[in-house]
Amino acid sequence: MAQEQKEEKDKKTDDTPEPTDDLVTTHHQVAGLSYTATAGRVVLRFESHTDDKFDGHKAKAEMFMVSYVLDDGDRRGRPVIFAFNGGPGSSSVWLHLGLLGPRRVLMGDAGDLLPPPYELGDNAETLLRHADLVFIDPVSTGFSRTVKGEKPKDYHGFTADIESIGELIRLWCSRNGRWMSPKYLCGESYGTLRAAGLAQHLQERHGMWLNGLILVSSVLNLGTLEFHPHLDLAYPLFLPTYAAIAHYHGLHGERPLADVLAEAEQFAARDYPWALSRGSRLTDEERADAIARLARISGLSEDYVDRVNLRPEHMRFYTELLRAQRKTVGRLDGRFTGWEADYGKEMWTSDPSFDAIMGPYTAAINQYLREELKVENDMPYEVLAWRQVNPWSFKEFEGQHVNVADKLARAMRSNPHMRVQVACGYHDGATPYYASEHTFAQLEIPRELAGNIEFRYYEAGHMMYVHEPSRVAQSAHIAEFIQA
Repeated sequence: MAQEQKEEKDKKTDDTPEPTDDLVTTHHQVAGLSYTATAGRVVLRFESHTDDKFDGHKAKAEMFMVSYVLDDGDRRGRPVIFAFNGGPGSSSVWLHLGLLGPRRVLMGDAGDLLPPPYELGDNAETLLRHADLVFIDPVSTGFSRTVKGEKPKDYHGFTADIESIGELIRLWCSRNGRWMSPKYLCGESYGTLRAAGLAQHLQERHGMWLNGLILVSSVLNLGTLEFHPHLDLAYPLFLPTYAAIAHYHGLHGERPLADVLAEAEQFAARDYPWALSRGSRLTDEERADAIARLARISGLSEDYVDRVNLRPEHMRFYTELLRAQRKTVGRLDGRFTGWEADYGKEMWTSDPSFDAIMGPYTAAINQYLREELKVENDMPYEVLAWRQVNPWSFKEFEGQHVNVADKLARAMRSNPHMRVQVACGYHDGATPYYASEHTFAQLEIPRELAGNIEFRYYEAGHMMYVHEPSRVAQSAHIAEFIQA
């Protein structure tokens, strides 16, 4: 009897239908452009082997994507941008509805936020004018999930993440006849680290050469962001951002931002690292001078700089800078301010810039996908799945800092036509612009390829496109980059 029950159970398992692509197509117009949107989940299948015997392509995950393809024109010769955000654990909503897509969130800006329920508007500067767009949600974000019986954590790591996204890109190009189209990756934050790894992976695994990378709020070397005892690299790299945030909040008087940043960069490049390295060998006069300069540049008090031993950690900085005004400043965007219940705390309990953007973007993507793109799915759209994907696996970098600059350099040496645009926000306290400059200065490429890299700067934060002048300027800069 038990054996019969087992056989019946196995039969039911075998009868489980294979997952299939679930895509819906709609047609739209924006800013004089007619385009087709395709949204839904694509099944990823990978070769399966048992005892070294091939037993088919097994469905592993269903990845959610939204593509926009212009209705007229030469599709083969038209560029394609594959876009994703970071986290790890973030969906692609920010680049999708903030910068690149045909529709965008209307939420206001620092000091002038709009109230809920928020609105969507046409994006007259959409990059669809210059390239077709494909937005990708990594596994466990958005509507992307593993199939029944598979483990989500198998995709919560550096290599598996890159392989799954690379497979979706390969499938999209194959099914849409776009192997001969110019191809770009656009990543933000951890998405820039992902993009650098993908560039190498696509070349070496699929023979797919890219035309360029668009790195928004770049971080290729996580070591530049890490504050550890006896590791002082991050302190100088964050200082120019501290100075920019202090300037925005009026702590540098009428001085132009360019002058403030020039002073901060000069101190961060030479005298500050020297002072940190000297430790107890600093004379009283040298220490007093370093304290005074660091306090003046950062906007912090000399007493505070002295008490933290010349080392203001970034989360403490965002809590301390405006403590006397009973305000905190944002990490993602230092232009935003917030409040705390207890102003004696060492670190704030929430990022006011994150608090400002989370609600508008979450409301917008849920309404937009279901109402305009006709996606029927009762699952929660995971805008940020930090809890689900962490701890993120970096087993490939065990015993060392996570650094993919070497992978980008290798891809550029193999493909000397690939160009890179790096977009930086001066008020970005998550991925400071000076740290990005440091990383690219160490990139192991010949001087002949240095001209393939361009930096663009904006007086805004991590999502610089929430600042309207920066959004318009950045859209133009990406368009120029693609058209070059």
